[in-house]
Amino acid sequence: MGTGTLQIDLNALVENWRALDRQTATETGAVVKADGYGLGAGRVAKALAGAGVRTFFVAVVEEVAALRAVLGPDPVINVFSGHMEGDTQALADLGAIPMLNSPEQVARHKVRLPNHPFGLQIDTGMNRLGIETYDWSPEMSRDATLVMSHLACADEPDHAGNKAQLRAFLDMTAGILAPRSLSATGGTLLGPEYHFDLTRPGIGLYGGLPFAGASPVARLDLPVVQTRSVKPGEPVGYAHAFIAETPRIIATVSAGYADGLIRALSGKATLFAGDIPCPLAGRVSMDLLTVDVTHIEDMPDHLTILGPQQTVDQLADAAGTIGYEILTSLGHRYKRAYS
Repeated sequence: MGTGTLQIDLNALVENWRALDRQTATETGAVVKADGYGLGAGRVAKALAGAGVRTFFVAVVEEVAALRAVLGPDPVINVFSGHMEGDTQALADLGAIPMLNSPEQVARHKVRLPNHPFGLQIDTGMNRLGIETYDWSPEMSRDATLVMSHLACADEPDHAGNKAQLRAFLDMTAGILAPRSLSATGGTLLGPEYHFDLTRPGIGLYGGLPFAGASPVARLDLPVVQTRSVKPGEPVGYAHAFIAETPRIIATVSAGYADGLIRALSGKATLFAGDIPCPLAGRVSMDLLTVDVTHIEDMPDHLTILGPQQTVDQLADAAGTIGYEILTSLGHRYKRAYS
């Protein structure tokens, strides 16, 4: 096998959903956008549906088809981007519910799909998507399946923005009859006052922060293509970014930034031979990594970059990014194995 193996533990995924569901007394949905955070939306959604999930969220209507193929017509699939120009036929054909984000989208939906379900997203202080306060009227929520907003700072529990957005959401939705949703993973962890009628965890399902209690879902093993001896003073990789100070053994591993191991990991990432850490030597290139394995007595046929030894967030820290980017960047060349 010349490519890495991405092992996806669907049982851990389901247990993460159950753990978050136990924290609420309301319905718990699931966000499966970006191809299930890079892990395969169809397989992820099917496992979650088997555990009891009935409400799913995606970013754009183009993501719905893969879910309908495995879920059938019954589960609710909400589309965060709403009813965009050109979405009408797909929304109708796929039975997807747009979260309308602006008066323009509301008008478009009423004209083009007057009998089709819709939800509404309102802006409570993030200034990204949602109907603004000055455009909002509670009357707009009549017949809506859901009224939602999104927290900007939920991964920082003490951030003042959380309470400010909660107050804004309560003010804007006072007296409405439609179900309400404010919280993704971070908001779920903030406590019951943020839960309303539906929570919609995303990253926490896949083993990422801010759900510190999540079980790891993804393991990534990368095959060793070749090993070589490097003498003191010899360079390794592009731009000679690594120069051996002492005799070293370098393993060349099949993966690179074309596979989602971003170039910012250059000189910073750690891989593992079993439980033994092995530092990246030099730059990440498109298809290959060079790893210092001098201290390994019995060289394995693969090295692990995601797994029990290193979470997605720990790898992300090395690159100066977040676990979301690591997961959603994972490339399509990997062999995906589900358990």
